[in-house]
Amino acid sequence: MIGARTRLLAWLLALAAFLAGCVPAIGLDDADTDRPAPASSAPSAAVDVALPPQAAPTPTPTAVPAPPPVPQPFALNLYQEGDFVPQHTFDWCVAASIQIVHNLIDDTGGGTWGDPTHQGELWEMARARSSNSFNGANPLGWAQVLTEVGMGPYSVVSVPDYEDALQTAARAIADTGRPVGLVMWSGRHAWVMSGFESLGDPKQFPEFSVTGIRVLDPLYPHGSGQWGPSPAPNSLLTPEQLATQFVIREPRRWSTELPAGYMLVLPQA
Repeated sequence: MIGARTRLLAWLLALAAFLAGCVPAIGLDDADTDRPAPASSAPSAAVDVALPPQAAPTPTPTAVPAPPPVPQPFALNLYQEGDFVPQHTFDWCVAASIQIVHNLIDDTGGGTWGDPTHQGELWEMARARSSNSFNGANPLGWAQVLTEVGMGPYSVVSVPDYEDALQTAARAIADTGRPVGLVMWSGRHAWVMSGFESLGDPKQFPEFSVTGIRVLDPLYPHGSGQWGPSPAPNSLLTPEQLATQFVIREPRRWSTELPAGYMLVLPQA
C-alpha cells in the first residue's frame, strides 16, 4: 500500500510539472494592457520644439498733418504791347486811363482805344459824372464811366493803410482779371495798375505781401517837377518807389464827398 501511494504521489507531481510547462508566464506589467503606464518620477529630458515665427503686430497708422504751404513768389501782369495810351492834354489823365483799362481788358481784337477825339469824349463823360469836379474829372466819374462803357463794375475805395491798399489792389486784379486805377499825387493824377509781383498767391494766402507793382502813367514821358518822373509803361516799381507818388489823398473843398486815404478805382467781382 505504501508503495502504491508513493507511486501515485510521484505521478501527480509529474502531471503538475507537465501542466506548469504548458502555461505561459504572465508578468505583472503584462497583466493589464488597458491601463495607462504610470508616470515616471524621473525628470524628463527637455525637448526643443521649433515654433512657427510670430508675425509682429501691425501698428495702427497715426495721421500726420501735412505741413502748411509756404508762400512762393507769384506774378500777374495784364499788360501787352500796345495797351499803353498817352494823355493828349495835361487834363485828360482820367480819360487816357479809361482807354488803357479798356486795352488791358479787351483781348478780343476789337481794336485799341487811343484816338484823341475819343479820349476827349471820355473826359467829358467822366467830368459830367464827377461831383464837385471843379471843372475836371475825379475818381467817381472815372469809376462810373468804366462801368457804363462795359469795363465794370468799378467803384472808388479808400484804404487808410498803404500796405493794405497794395494788397487790396493786387487781390482785385487776381480775382477779376481787370486792372486797378491808382489816384496819384494826393488826388491830382491818374495811373493804372496792370499787375503785381508778390510773395504768395492772393487766392491762396490771405496775408500775402506785395513786392512789385506794374504801372502805366498816361503822362509818360513828361512826369512832374514836384512828384518826379513818369515811369515807362509796364514798369515794375517797388512799394517804396510807388510810395513817392502814390500818397494819401486829402479832402479838398471841391471834392469833399471823396474820403481821405490811399484811393483806388477798384474792379468788383
